[in-house]
Amino acid sequence: MRAEAIFTGTELLLGQIVNTNAALLGQKLAAAGIDLYHQVTVGDNLERIAAAIKTARERADLIIVCGGLGPTEDDLSREALAIALGLPLEEDPEARTSIEAFFRSRRRPLLPANLKQALIPKGGRSLPNPYGTAPGVFLCHDGKYYALLPGPPHEFRPMLEEKLLPLLEALGAGQQVILSRVIKITGLGESAVEEMVRDLLHRDNPTLAPLARPSEVSLRITAKAPSPAAAQELISTLEKELFNRLGNHIFGTDEETLEGVVAGLLTGQGLTLAVAESCSGGLLAHRLTNIPGSSSFFLAGITAYANEAKEKLLGVEAGLLKKFGAVSEEVAVAMARGVRLATGSDIGVGITGIAGPAGGTPAKPVGLVYLAVDFRGKLTTRQEILNGEREIIKYRATQSALDMLWRALTGRKA
Repeated sequence: MRAEAIFTGTELLLGQIVNTNAALLGQKLAAAGIDLYHQVTVGDNLERIAAAIKTARERADLIIVCGGLGPTEDDLSREALAIALGLPLEEDPEARTSIEAFFRSRRRPLLPANLKQALIPKGGRSLPNPYGTAPGVFLCHDGKYYALLPGPPHEFRPMLEEKLLPLLEALGAGQQVILSRVIKITGLGESAVEEMVRDLLHRDNPTLAPLARPSEVSLRITAKAPSPAAAQELISTLEKELFNRLGNHIFGTDEETLEGVVAGLLTGQGLTLAVAESCSGGLLAHRLTNIPGSSSFFLAGITAYANEAKEKLLGVEAGLLKKFGAVSEEVAVAMARGVRLATGSDIGVGITGIAGPAGGTPAKPVGLVYLAVDFRGKLTTRQEILNGEREIIKYRATQSALDMLWRALTGRKA
C-alpha cells in the first residue's frame, strides 16, 4: 500500500515548531509494511489543503492528514477533506458524546465552536481521542483510505498507534514489513563512501542509501519482506558486504554514536582518559561525559585556551609555544602528554586549532586543527583543515579526536 502524509499548519512552514510527527509516522508506517512515498506540508488554507488531498489521492492508496482538527477557524482539515471528496459534513453522535463528556469531566463550558469537532465527512467514522477534544476521522471512499489525525504529538501518537494502525492492519493494508539498519562510518567523506559502494546503490531490495552528517557518514539498508526474519536476512547479507568493504571505518549501527562506542571500549578495557582542549572549548569532554557511567573512565578535562594556561596546567614549555605557535603539532603533543601525566590517566588527548571566523593567516588558516593522542606514551598525531562555521569546526575537531581514540582502542587503520 502506498501512503501520502499531509501535515497542516502555517507554524510548520514558518519554522516555529519542529514536525516530530513526520518522523514518527514514517517509522510506524514502515514497520507496518506501508510505503510512505510523499510528505507534504500545507498552511492553514482551505483551498490549498483540499488541493493537496486531491493530488495525494492520484498517487496514493492511503492519505493521512495531520493537524487542523481543533475548534478554531484555522482548523480546516475536516472541511478540506469534505470538499476534496465532494461529501457533506455530518455530526457523529459518538464524537459529540465524547466531546461533551470531556468538557463535563473538566467542569469547563462547552462552546458551540467545540461541536465543530464532531463533524465528519459522510460515510466516515470517528476515531476516539482520550487525550483531547478532537476525534480523528477514518473514511474509505472510491477505493482510497483517508485518515485525519490531531496535530499535538501527545494526541497524535496514541491515535496513530492505538487506533489507526490496528484498523489498517485489520483491513490488510500492510502485507509486508519494512525494516532498516543504519551503518555508521567514520574517517571517510560521503563521496569516498559512495565510490566504494556505488555498485550497491541501485539495488531494489534491500536498498542502500547514503546519509551525511558533520564528519560522519551513514549507510541505510532498507528491506521489505513478508516477515521480520526474512527482512533481517536480506539486511544481514548486504551488511556483511559493507563490512568487507568498509570494515576499517564502520564503528557502529543504528542509534550508536562514536562517543558512545569509544566510551564502551574504554570501559571494557579498563582504561582511563583525560583531555586537554583549546579550540574545541571543552566540547570533547562534554560529549564523553554525556555518556552514562563516564566516571568509570573519564578523569579530567582541561580547557586551556590561553598560552599561560597551557603552560601552568599542562606543562607546555614556553619555548615550544614561541617556536611553533599554539596551533601546531608539537603543542598538541605536549597538551596530550601533559594532561595524561597530570592526571595519571592511561590516555591523554590534545586539541589545538583555529575555529574562526577570525584568527587565520595564509600559513595557518581558519579550520586548521592539530590533534594528538598519547596512549601510555605511544603518540598518534593528525592535522586537519576543517570547513564550516565556528561551531561546526569545533564539532568536527572533536569527531576527529574520537575517530583517533576509536582507532587506538581497536587497532583499526585510518
